[in-house]
Amino acid sequence: MNVNQFPDRIIEIDHEEYLYFGGTAYLGLPTNKEFQELVIKNIRKWGTTYGSSRSANINLTAYESGETFLATHIKSESAVTVSSGMLAGKLVIDILNKSTDRFFHFSDIHTAIKTNSLPLFINEKINPRLLDSQPERITILTDGVPSFQTRAVDLSMLAAIPNHKEITLLIDESHSFGILGRDGCGIYSQIDLPIKKKIMISSLGKAFGLNGGVIASDASFINQIKEQDTFVSAAGMNPAFVQTLADASVLYKNQHQKLIENLNYIDQKLIKNDTIKFDKTYPLIYLENDNLIEILKENKIIIANFKYQKNANNLNRIVITANHLHEDLDKLVNILNDSNFK
Repeated sequence: MNVNQFPDRIIEIDHEEYLYFGGTAYLGLPTNKEFQELVIKNIRKWGTTYGSSRSANINLTAYESGETFLATHIKSESAVTVSSGMLAGKLVIDILNKSTDRFFHFSDIHTAIKTNSLPLFINEKINPRLLDSQPERITILTDGVPSFQTRAVDLSMLAAIPNHKEITLLIDESHSFGILGRDGCGIYSQIDLPIKKKIMISSLGKAFGLNGGVIASDASFINQIKEQDTFVSAAGMNPAFVQTLADASVLYKNQHQKLIENLNYIDQKLIKNDTIKFDKTYPLIYLENDNLIEILKENKIIIANFKYQKNANNLNRIVITANHLHEDLDKLVNILNDSNFK
């Protein structure tokens, strides 16, 4: 389906309007007028792009402003922006490859943090390789919210790993940052486990509405990122966008509250069943019934429906945003509830 305008809560297809429950603009910012004005103001000040290295002799204060906001919001010691979430992941993996004896992964992690690794679980039990007597440096890779799930990843089993395994945790929060935690701070600050280091990466092009990525951790690790050849050689995130991160801090909080209110509204009205996966803390509803896709479309509702990875099953995902109105949610929920009796 081709469209000629960014789809917010309404999408126009072949000159017909549909309600839209897709995408990843969880806080509804790309079409928010106040947010757009902040971006435009900063483009006028900082230009449309800045192609120089972040390590050049001229340093733009926009980066300090935005990265200070991110570190404070995430509750990390330090943070740095890059041009994409994918680059953020690759930069971190490049460093960890030099200091990790063995990587382990939760299932279905994003490509941004994939490397040569072993599964964390085998037959639903923790990999015995993690419980042996061999001292080593291990890195555990996970998404903040695993694919096809509606709750934050359960990391409690990491406490069972013996302390002669030196643990680094790398978590991709692209689909939890801006959504979970207080005011959308993500789950990084809530992780309190016997590990040596925790590192968070995230795309900023989803909840935060701006093309770019962030890496957050302790100051020593962030300094290592800034010294990497790839970081030095690459242009940074658009400085107008980085400054907007700081300028939009109150707006992020307000939009997050609107999203929470929408999720609570759905939770009060939606009849739960085994084919509809929903949790009131998270803005996705997964459908296992493929027939519902056509039923929704016949009722002028479009959701996300595509193959996220080659040879995988279709991903049928309803995305709730801060911009949806109660009347939109009523129409959606009524159709889902009706399906429970058919």
